[in-house]
Amino acid sequence: MWSTVMKNQQTLNVLPILALASVFIRISGSISLQPVLTGPDAAYLSSRVIFRCIEPDSSLPVTYELIRDGSVLIAVDAGLQGDQKALFPLKVTATSEGLYHCKAMTEERTGVSNSIRLSVVTPASNTRVTSDPYPPVAYEGSRMSLSCSVARGSHLLYTWFFNRKEVTSLTSPPLLLNGNQLVVGKVAPEHAGYYSCMAWSEVQDIRRVSSSPEVQMTVKVYLSKPKISYSIFKEGASWYGNVTCWSTRGSPPVNISLSVNDKEAGSITGAQSLVAWFPVAMTPRQDMAVARCQVKTEVQELMSEPVTLEMVPVGGRVKLEVEYLYSADSKLVAAKLSCHVSRGTFPYISWLWNNSSRPSETHADSHTDPVLYHGALDDRRRTLFLTKLGPEESGYYLCRARDSYNDSGAWVESAAVLVGVTAHSQVATTNSDAFPLSAHTSHAGRKQDDTLSKNFDF
Repeated sequence: MWSTVMKNQQTLNVLPILALASVFIRISGSISLQPVLTGPDAAYLSSRVIFRCIEPDSSLPVTYELIRDGSVLIAVDAGLQGDQKALFPLKVTATSEGLYHCKAMTEERTGVSNSIRLSVVTPASNTRVTSDPYPPVAYEGSRMSLSCSVARGSHLLYTWFFNRKEVTSLTSPPLLLNGNQLVVGKVAPEHAGYYSCMAWSEVQDIRRVSSSPEVQMTVKVYLSKPKISYSIFKEGASWYGNVTCWSTRGSPPVNISLSVNDKEAGSITGAQSLVAWFPVAMTPRQDMAVARCQVKTEVQELMSEPVTLEMVPVGGRVKLEVEYLYSADSKLVAAKLSCHVSRGTFPYISWLWNNSSRPSETHADSHTDPVLYHGALDDRRRTLFLTKLGPEESGYYLCRARDSYNDSGAWVESAAVLVGVTAHSQVATTNSDAFPLSAHTSHAGRKQDDTLSKNFDF
């Protein structure tokens, strides 16, 4: 009996130990597996990728499941030893994008891996440039936006080109890049040119590119206020005014018209030009009419200042004035000769030097002047500058005038003026009344024998 009691007592002593061992075994069996998932985070559409899953600490066979977005079972790989990786090949489709993890299972334990988010990248295709406004034509100062558009594509980056040079932050003129857009806040003429873009994506150092055709941006310039002028020409026995209308800046096409006494006298639309000419019948010695030019585009309509069309023949008094010009240290540097004609709409001025008599009224004058080595003409030949006044340049100068539109017309001339070192020592500024020409014929046209020492018509 005593032995029986002792056995029961020993049994009671062992039971706690067995209970603790059972608890330890249960705890050890409940520790989760910790598989590791590796694979790409981005892949091109229709490409092939591989996810790999491994549980390195298991000595028992492991079954692996690849799961997307927490519940979608993609594939199963069973019966692998702990040191074997589960391989999950995958052809990428549009539905492949999502959050992936793998689940590892043995007879006693399970575990869930880390997660990898896979992005499906669609390469760009059919890239083109679109514009706002369309077509890409804008007036200076307005806004223009270009967009790099694709038929298909995702996860794209964009590169722009202006006249086939890449657009950067240093590009001149400045251009603003904003996503797939290129924005010009205030269009200027220098923004005109050819634009193209490139839509591209890059996955694991593999770049897919789609380039657009070039698109031409046209920048239109606002018209300047038109100007008007006219000249005279003869056709048969009739005289005409050749009226010129023009703007100094602007973008064709432009309609240019002429009004005479508020009635339209002509109109023309220039596809490439900002100037137009209109013939108007003229009568000598009569004020004809008031003429104005008008220029018009789809956004502008401007008028010139009025001009009176007249044809007054050259006549009256011709006066020559001389002014000597000095440097800061009071040295003589030049003489300025000015020819004043009292009457005539379109005088042609000719200059003579050391001519002792009046030239013949039928003298054939050329519009091309011989070279005067130290002289220059200005103000439509009305002013002659002599930049050297030595003995060779000194002498008597006179100017004469006739109608520029009539090569055979009569000349009217000034009296001669002595110009040179001797003359300026007597008076700094003189005029044609001061030095009358010796043996000078009257302006009525009586002819005398000419005795010329030198004659330069320039």
